[in-house]
Amino acid sequence: MTYLNHFTKFCILSPLKSKRAEEVASKLLEIFLTFGAPSILQSDNGREFSNAIIAELKTYWPELKLVTGRPRHPQSQGAVERLNGVVQDKLAIWMRENGCKRWSMGLKFVQWQINVSVHETTGQSPFKVTFGEDNWTGNCTLRVPDVDRGPADPKNFLAVVMAECEGLYTVGGREKKFF
Repeated sequence: MTYLNHFTKFCILSPLKSKRAEEVASKLLEIFLTFGAPSILQSDNGREFSNAIIAELKTYWPELKLVTGRPRHPQSQGAVERLNGVVQDKLAIWMRENGCKRWSMGLKFVQWQINVSVHETTGQSPFKVTFGEDNWTGNCTLRVPDVDRGPADPKNFLAVVMAECEGLYTVGGREKKFF
């Protein structure tokens, strides 16, 4: 699922197991409760945006308006369709460079890369427009190292990223008093 804030260009990419309305609504609810709900939600004409789901979301956000594109006309979804093309290209590169066959493993890395890159429309990264400052990663390369190129094991994924980030986790742990 691709969620794009048209003003900031900040995107959220989520792999879905299905396009069932309940799963889509759950992801949207997660986004809305993290970043706030938009006043207008634009979607394609997919069945996952059923009236019941939109009605449920509107109970929490009464001002929410749903705008749909023209049937069988992807051009009416312009910015999202362009973003989907960029995501496909970057995801293919990430999978090839990291020897990974599961696209869902690279989706959040691609999301991060898009959100911290300068966007031609705003002249700033979507991250900076959204949060008011640049993203800082230290020395972290955010690549899956050679030791994890086999079948991805979610149990060791965090440990691998932490090791790759050279102590960034422990530095953050010491700064806990500021949160």
